[in-house]
Formats: sequence, C-alpha cells, structure tokens
Amino acid sequence: MAAASDGDLAFLERRRDSDHEGFLAHKRMRWLKVALGLSFAAIVGYVLADVEPRPNGGTWYGYTLGTIGALLIVWLGLLGVRKRAFTPGGWSLKAWTSAHVYLGLSLIVIATLHAGFQFGWNVHTLAYALMMLVIASGIYGVAVYATLPQALSDNRSATTKSQMVEALAAIDRQLHAAAQPLARADADLVIAALAQAPFDVGLVTRLRGRSRDCRTDAALEALNEGADERVVALLRKRQAQLVQIRRHMRLRALLEVWLYAHVPLTVMLLAALTAHIVSVFYYW
Repeated sequence: MAAASDGDLAFLERRRDSDHEGFLAHKRMRWLKVALGLSFAAIVGYVLADVEPRPNGGTWYGYTLGTIGALLIVWLGLLGVRKRAFTPGGWSLKAWTSAHVYLGLSLIVIATLHAGFQFGWNVHTLAYALMMLVIASGIYGVAVYATLPQALSDNRSATTKSQMVEALAAIDRQLHAAAQPLARADADLVIAALAQAPFDVGLVTRLRGRSRDCRTDAALEALNEGADERVVALLRKRQAQLVQIRRHMRLRALLEVWLYAHVPLTVMLLAALTAHIVSVFYYW
C-alpha cells in the first residue's frame, strides 16, 4: 500500500479539525462575518438612502430590505427540512446551522430598518414581534446546546441512560427482597416507593428536577430508627439513583423545551409574514 502523500495528510488534518469544530465557529465564523457584513450594508444604506421621509417599509429601500428579510425568514425556516438530508461539504448540516444562527440574528437589523422604526397595532408589527420571539427562543436554544451537553455527560458519570435505568432496577429488586421480613407498615412504605414510576412525570416536573411527592424520600423519613439497616441503605442508594436520573431528565427537558416554543412560533411567523406581504400588495 502506498504511503499517504503530504496532500492526503493535510486533507485528513483539515477534516479532523472540521469534525471537532462547533457550528458557531464553522469555517472560522464565516457566517458571522457574512451576517455582520449584511447588517453593516443595511445600516449604511439606511443612512445614505435619499428618501423623504426617512426610509420605511413603504419606500424603495424598505421594499428592498423587506424582500431580503422575507427570503431569509423562509430560507431559515427550511432548516428542519435540511436536517433530514445527509450531505457533506460546504453545505453540510453544520454549515447550514451556522448560517441559520448568524443570518437569523442579522434579521434584527434588517427587519428593524425595513420597518423604519415604525410600529403599531397591525399585522406588520405582529410579524415583527413574532420574528423577535423566534430569534429570542433561538438564542436560548444555542445557549443550552452550547452548555448542557457537557452537563449531561458529567451527570451520567460514564454511564448511559439505559445503564442508569438498569442500576435502579437492580436496586429495586434488592429492596423488594429485603422488605419481605419487615413489619407490615414498613413494608408498605417500601412497596409504595417501588411502585412509583420515576419516568411517568410531566414536563414541569422534569424541568423542576425533583418530585414533590417522592415516595422514596417519604419512606426514608417514616421508617423507624430501628428499621432494617440494609433496607435503609438500599433506600438511600435508590434515592441517590433517582437524583441522578431526575437531573438527567431535567437537562434533557431544558434541551428540548425551547423547541416547543421555537417551532410553533416559526410557523406563526410564516403565517403572519404571508399576511403582511399580501396586505402590503393589496393596498399598494
């Protein structure tokens, strides 16, 4: 087998660096530079545009920025479709996501200048407000995806979710056997704790990261001091395992919850944008 050439080694080195590069820093923040350039051009154009009164949505400059903004919003909304396609290269998912973030932020400048800082109780301002909410939820999404995966990894302590669940199941089997000789009242406390499903909780409980009516905690508090030490030790072990699982569920919920706002708001924005465009051309 022939030895790898210097060109091959350089390509592999670049590929390795690209694989470890986050979407925010993709291609040395290429899309941040594009977004800043686009925003700067919009600001300069707004300042220099020879329009009386000042540029707004009803001027040629306002229509220009409006067209750019509308095309950007539609294109940005296609990220969900793009996620279902697996293609490498310059328009990889990482590149698309990087462009999605930075060009999405540039809309703050473009849409504001398009409106000419004129807002009111109408469909036009509704579209602008929805756009800002979409951007705000997107910023939250970027923030959590930049920080929480490491917290998830630290919480798992080199174990997978299935291994955490299996560890809890193993503790439960031991507890069930150890509770058999207990007095009826104490045994009922343990059995009640075992019967409580740790995953059958709502979104609010997941985000809270703890259960207000945890039967394992209740069993530990209610058992007499003279209770079987092995049962108490197993309950404490179960309690610690539940804490780890609930922390995992909370972090996962924090990662996912923004989509419950971002996606519906995006759909509402597209609808409001359509109404905005139709009404503009209808009354033009």
